Amino acid sequence: MAILYLLSFFLFIYSVGYTSKKIAQPSLTEWLITSFILFVGSIIPTGFVLSALDLTANVPAWIAGNFIAIGLHFALWSKLLPGKPIFSVRAIISNRFSTFKLWARELSPYLKFIFVMMFGTLTIIGITNLILVLFTVPNEWDSMTGHLNRAVRYIQRGTMEHFGGTNWNMDTYPKSVTTIQIYSYLITGKVENAFKLIHHLAFWVTLISVFGIAQRIGRNLSASFFCALAYSMFLNFLMQAVTTETDIVLTAYLSCLMYFIFTFYSTRDNRYLYLAGMAFGIVFGHKITFAFLLPSVFVLMIYAVFISPNLKIFFDRFIKLAIAIFLAVLIYTLPTGYIKNMQVFGHPIGPPTALKHQSVERFGTVRNLLKQGTRNVFRYSYEFFNLDGIRNAQWGYDLNTQIRKPIVVLEDKMHLRLDEETTYAIVPFSFQRHFDNYNANPYWGVFGFALILPLLVLVFLRIFSSRVHWFLALAFILDFIAISYSAVYDPFKGRYFIEPGLFGVLFLLLLFSNHRLSIIKPRRRIWKGYVLIVVVLACTSAIMAVFLNIRSLPFPAYGAESALKMDRIKYQTFARPDITKAYETYDSIVPQDAVVALATINDDFEYPLYGAKLSRRLISINPFEKGLQPIPKDADYLFYDRSVVNDTSKIKALPTDFRLGSDTISAKYRGLAVKGEDYYLRKLK
Repeated sequence: MAILYLLSFFLFIYSVGYTSKKIAQPSLTEWLITSFILFVGSIIPTGFVLSALDLTANVPAWIAGNFIAIGLHFALWSKLLPGKPIFSVRAIISNRFSTFKLWARELSPYLKFIFVMMFGTLTIIGITNLILVLFTVPNEWDSMTGHLNRAVRYIQRGTMEHFGGTNWNMDTYPKSVTTIQIYSYLITGKVENAFKLIHHLAFWVTLISVFGIAQRIGRNLSASFFCALAYSMFLNFLMQAVTTETDIVLTAYLSCLMYFIFTFYSTRDNRYLYLAGMAFGIVFGHKITFAFLLPSVFVLMIYAVFISPNLKIFFDRFIKLAIAIFLAVLIYTLPTGYIKNMQVFGHPIGPPTALKHQSVERFGTVRNLLKQGTRNVFRYSYEFFNLDGIRNAQWGYDLNTQIRKPIVVLEDKMHLRLDEETTYAIVPFSFQRHFDNYNANPYWGVFGFALILPLLVLVFLRIFSSRVHWFLALAFILDFIAISYSAVYDPFKGRYFIEPGLFGVLFLLLLFSNHRLSIIKPRRRIWKGYVLIVVVLACTSAIMAVFLNIRSLPFPAYGAESALKMDRIKYQTFARPDITKAYETYDSIVPQDAVVALATINDDFEYPLYGAKLSRRLISINPFEKGLQPIPKDADYLFYDRSVVNDTSKIKALPTDFRLGSDTISAKYRGLAVKGEDYYLRKLK
């Protein structure tokens, strides 16, 4: 059956590509972007329908549903674009390959060296990341507690309905990306690493979109390649290519939306308004943090869509885009869980406890919001100025410390007290962040502080003139403000700056188009040398970020073994090493087909408890904020935290319960962000 499933998957991919040819212009970039939007745009609503029918785990239903969805897309677009000829993808690939060879041959020695280095770096990190995706299991914190934990639970239950998980994200997080993960897992014959398919695909789709957007704005092949290659080395983006974290998928959706907006500006073709509306609904249904980006997206729409020769044209564009967004929101946004959250929690995001933990509500008064949000602007600005990637090594750390000394002194002279006020923070700000923070969650790297941000500020202040870049600068600033003022400081917010990176990277176009900044003009040795140094450092940092990523090491480093050889439980609990022994003991005792009742807490890693085949059935009996529930009759084992099940709880701890062996006393684990619980196991049958 697994072979038949894979054949159906490839047939579905072919159908998506064929339908895309019905929509896209004869452009390889546009065909790939449109295919991606059709791919996710077919799977997501299929997942919602199957969930309502309790068929989430039914593979034939997924196959039929996706073919029906792509068939509906074909019929709809055939009606919207009647008589459009279908082009040959093979002919376009051949043409683009010839164009690439001609472009490469005509490059100056200076640019040839830069592009060989950048393409070479992308090849190295691309191959390495693909190996890590194929041969390592997921191990990100949020996936261990929420995202993948609930994906398996939905499969076991046959529906994506609310069920009362231990971690609040299991019920409240938007479900659109989960539908794609479930489909990928089931259609590949339950290959666990297929959970990463959409995230790794998002990496490459985003690079294609950046290239396409740059082409629409600058119409310069060298500049477009430079922007796409530079973005591949934005470290917060690059690091998520091997994970199941959700921000990289949001970035891919946003990049597609931006491509359609700017392509409409270039062509004035209404199909791109319809595609932009579809992408808008998909991205809003993916994650609520897209709300932070709404002002920025609106600014880009003003530039590319709403500035019109007259009111008639304005209203025509506005109505078409508004209808497309409205329909897409109905299909892709509302069913993803926001309405259910309103019904259950009274808020589209989730329960009040979670909101108060890291939302704007934690600031209290408006006056304090303005004060602390302004502090966050400075804090996040300071964190951009780091040699991320390079400082993973000791020599890089020492170099980073030296180059940052002037801005640390500046902060002291200005009496900002950024690291002294610690109340309004998830983790207090520090000029030298913990290794775990900057290793796993870096920012843009050297491209950001050495080139892009200075250019962005200079364009916004109109020292360099570029109309489109002024709007991009405004879009970036609005998103930066939204991130800073929407929640208390969090060192892991580096991942939120992936999306505004799409606005920022396009400022590199100025290196090829602005006569005062151009690196293609003769002479200018100092400026060209500076850009070359930045590129060398960026390539170095990208390789070091991948090869020294403690979360997923391709080769042994820091005294740790390669992720490719690490034991499954040890790898999945690397962020919680104090619980590794307990989980290994549990895994050696509990059969793979057992039913296990879980009396755990919000921060516990539950995903590793399913086992290597994800075949154990887990039942949460301490759901978020609902209190301890009775042990189900069909449970074979009880896995519990001593803090949950004790002498005073509804379920009493017994002398015969087996202590699994969490290390709760060793000094080497005192610096962990969250310490593990004391876990016990009880055999019920």
